[in-house]
Parts: sequence; structure tokens; C-alpha cells
Amino acid sequence: MENQSLYLTPFQRKFLLKSLETDLRPEYRRRIEIMLLADAGQSQTQICEALGCAQETARYWIVMAQTGNAHNWGDRPMGRPKTVNEQYLVRLKELVSHSPREYGYSFQRWTAQWLSKHLAKELAMQVSSCHINRLLKEMGLSTRLKDNTTEKQTSSQQNSSIRIQDLPPSHCYS
Repeated sequence: MENQSLYLTPFQRKFLLKSLETDLRPEYRRRIEIMLLADAGQSQTQICEALGCAQETARYWIVMAQTGNAHNWGDRPMGRPKTVNEQYLVRLKELVSHSPREYGYSFQRWTAQWLSKHLAKELAMQVSSCHINRLLKEMGLSTRLKDNTTEKQTSSQQNSSIRIQDLPPSHCYS
């Protein structure tokens, strides 16, 4: 009798086994092995002992196999994000100093999210919008309009019971 598959379709199993034949980073290899072992009926504890991985890692990839998402083994980034290099900073500064319309966008002002998307496409380095804002702040730059202080003063003079001020920065987790 052939191996009984608990979670994976024959196609998914074949895809994962074929992926193991390629030159993979050890972490990606472990993801695939976790799903294959779970599919073969091994428990989370057995998998962790066999592969020397954390319970959380095993649990996550077992659920991925159970929910039909085994093909996503390569989608989640691994480890700490790449550090931003000088080329990235120069390009970020250049983009912020020009209108997004010069780059084919329909909007007039950059947002950190759009800067992140544009730079990811251009330089193949994904950086969160929160980190973009941090980098801009370090460079003394911003995506916000500069002449909004007069609007704030006018608003606060018209209705003195309401005080308009900058909100504290939101906490971003990357």
C-alpha cells in the first residue's frame, strides 16, 4: 500500500519533493520537511525532535499543509530584512524631491507606502512603510506638505477650545 497522505494533494507532495532537490537555504528546506513529515502522520513533537526546530515553526508549517497552502513555503521572508544601502537612500531622497507624477503615478504627493512599493520594484528591496518614514526622518525629509502650519494656526485661532497638534508617531512593527 502506498503512503497515505493526510493533508497534501499528490501534486503538492510531488511539488515539495521536487523542491527539495534544488539548492535551498536550510530554513526553506526545513519548512518543506515539516510539511512532508506532518503529511506522513508525524506529530509536532516528533517533527521538532527530528528537525531540531521550534514548536512555533513546526506548528505554523503544519497548519500551512493542513490548509492547502504548502505551495507558499517560499513566500514568507526569512530572518531580518536586508539593510538599506547607500544606493537605496540616494534613490529615496531623489524620489521624495520629485513629484510622483514624474514617474507615471496619478497622485501628487508620495506616501511612505508608495515609496516602498516603487523602490521595491526598482531596487528589488522590500522595506516597510514605517521604516521608510524612519529613514526620511533621519534625513530630515518628509512626505507631508510643508505649508500646513498656517492652516493649523488659523484653525486654532477660530475655535480656541480645540487644539490641533501633531499626533505622536504610530508604532509600526515590521
